[in-house]
Amino acid sequence: MFGTQRDFKNRIAEYQSSLVGIKHLHQLSPMRPKPNRPIAVHVTTSGGSAYDAVRCWMNANGEETTVELVPNKSVWSTLEWRYVRHWHGEMPPQPSGTTVRYKIGGRVLDADNWVFADNQARILSEATEFAISVDNYDAPTWVRDAVIYHIFLDRFYPGDGVPWKKPTNLSGFFGGTLRGAIQKLDYIQSLGCNAVWLSPLFASPTHHGYDAIDYYTVEPRFGTNAELMELIEKAHQRGIRVILDFVANHWSNHHPTFQAAQRDPDSEYRAWYTWQRWPDAYTSFFGVKGMPQLNLKHKPASDYLLECAQYWLRKGIDGYRLDYAPGPPHTFWADFRKACKAVNPDAFLFGEVVGHSAIIASYVPHFDGCLDFLLADALRRTFVLETSTLLEFEAFLGAHEVYFSDGFSLPAFLDNHDMTRILYLAKEDKAKVRLAALVLFTLSAPPVIYNGTEVGISQRNPLGRFEEARLPMPWRDESDRDLLAYFQRLGELRSQFPVMTSGKREAVHLDTQNGTYAYIWTSEAGSVMIALNTSKRSRTINVPTSSLQTPAKDLLNENRVTVSENSVNVSLPAQSGAFIA
Repeated sequence: MFGTQRDFKNRIAEYQSSLVGIKHLHQLSPMRPKPNRPIAVHVTTSGGSAYDAVRCWMNANGEETTVELVPNKSVWSTLEWRYVRHWHGEMPPQPSGTTVRYKIGGRVLDADNWVFADNQARILSEATEFAISVDNYDAPTWVRDAVIYHIFLDRFYPGDGVPWKKPTNLSGFFGGTLRGAIQKLDYIQSLGCNAVWLSPLFASPTHHGYDAIDYYTVEPRFGTNAELMELIEKAHQRGIRVILDFVANHWSNHHPTFQAAQRDPDSEYRAWYTWQRWPDAYTSFFGVKGMPQLNLKHKPASDYLLECAQYWLRKGIDGYRLDYAPGPPHTFWADFRKACKAVNPDAFLFGEVVGHSAIIASYVPHFDGCLDFLLADALRRTFVLETSTLLEFEAFLGAHEVYFSDGFSLPAFLDNHDMTRILYLAKEDKAKVRLAALVLFTLSAPPVIYNGTEVGISQRNPLGRFEEARLPMPWRDESDRDLLAYFQRLGELRSQFPVMTSGKREAVHLDTQNGTYAYIWTSEAGSVMIALNTSKRSRTINVPTSSLQTPAKDLLNENRVTVSENSVNVSLPAQSGAFIA
C-alpha cells in the first residue's frame, strides 16, 4: 500500500532530500496552532552553503510582517557526514479565524543571495508557500465514538427487488444505488456503525466516481439529489452521520471547464489546469489523461471547490473523506478547513495520506484526522501475513499511539477499495480476519468497515487490479452469517465499553514464541482486557493484573476465564481472542 516507499533506497533518497538545502516541511509547534498563542517555526539547513540569516515572510489576513529565525542547535548527520543546523522563530499570536500564509528563506553568507524552503527557489515569488488556519477546533467529539461503514456505491446494493447488472468486466457498472443504501441503513446500524462514508457519488463517467463532471449533481446511475437528501435524513433519524468522499485534486476530462479550456486558448478556465503544451499535454492524476489535475494555486479554481464543499455541508453532510490529500497544496487545505468549519464546526475532515507519520503530521493543521494506513499495514503484516511478530506490533503501536495529539483522529481499517481484500490476503483463513478485526475494534481509533469485509468478501485474482477489491456485495446465501455476527458483536462491545476511547491502554502479556498477546484498557469507569492467541494450538495464558473485577468473563467467544486477586487466567482455542470484562 506504500508503493515506492517500500523500497529502502527510495526511503534513503527521501530522507536525504529532507535534509539538504533549507527545509521547513511544515514543522510548527504546536502542529495545530491555537488562537492568541505564539506559533513556533522550525527550519533546518544543510549542504554546502552557509546561511547568515533565515527569515519568515508572513501574511495574516492581509497584514504582512517578517519573523527572523535564529540557530538553536546543530545535529550531526552520519548519512550526510555533516552537520544539520536547526533554526527557530516565533510568529506572533493570531486571533481565531486567521489564515496565515508564509514563505521561508535563508540568505547565503557573503553572497546576498536567498534560497527558499522547501523547493530551493532563488526568488521570493517562486518560493513554496505555506499556510495554516488558526482556530480552536479539534476533531469533533462525535468522532471519538464513531464506527464508520464505507460504502462503495456501485457495488453495495441495487435496491429491493432489483438484480445486479452483469457487466463484461470489473470496470463496468453493477448497479448499486442510493436507494439501495437507504434500504440497508438498518443493516449498517446492526453492525454498531454510526457513520457512513459514501464513495464519490457526483456525476461521473466511471463506476468509481473519482472523476466527476459536476459536483452539484448526483450521478443518475446512483439516483437523484432528492434521494441523497433522503439518505441524509433517514440516516440522521437513526443517529448515523453521513460522510462524502471529496476529490479536490482532479476530476474528469469531460468536466465542462476542462472541455472549455481545451477548445479555446483564451478560455477563462485555461488557468484552472497546468499545461505542458496546450491543448493535449497537461498535468493529470498519476498520468491518467482522463483525470486532469486542478491548479489550486489559481484562486477561481480553488474558490469553486470551496463553494462545492460548503454547499453539501449546508445540505446536512457531516464531513468529508479527502481523496489523495497530498495532491493539492497545503495552502488550499488551509482555506478548505476554514471554509468548511465556517459552515459546520462539527464537520469531520479527514485525509487520505499514504505515507509515514512525519508526512501525516504535516496535515495536522488542516484536517481533523487522516486514515491510518500505517496501522492497517501493521495489522495485515502481524495477524494475516505473519511477516511481523507480536513484539514488533506492540512496539509500533505503543509509539504510534503517542505520536499524534489527542485532538487528531486516525480512522483505522483492515482493507479498502484500493487494496487487496484482507480475506484474500489471509488465503481465505477467516480466523486471521477475526483476530485482526478484534484488534481493530479494541483500539482507540474509530474503526472503518469496508462493505463486504464483514460477510467474507474475497477476490478472484492476484494483486494488481483495484477492481478486484470491488466485487459486489453478496446479500443472499453467499454471505458468511457467522462472520457477520462476529462483526456485529464487536460493534456492540465497542459501544458498550467506551473505556476503549476514553481510557488508557497497556500491554500486560506478550509471548512471541507461543503467539499470545493481551492488553488492558482502564479508566475510572472500569477495565476491559483483550487477549489473543494467534497460534494454531490452544493456549492458556496467565496475566498478572488486579484491574479486572470479579466475576469477569469473555463476552466475545465465551472462553473460560478465571480471575483471582492478582491475575487473570484465560483459556484460548487456536487462533482466537477474548474480550474480558
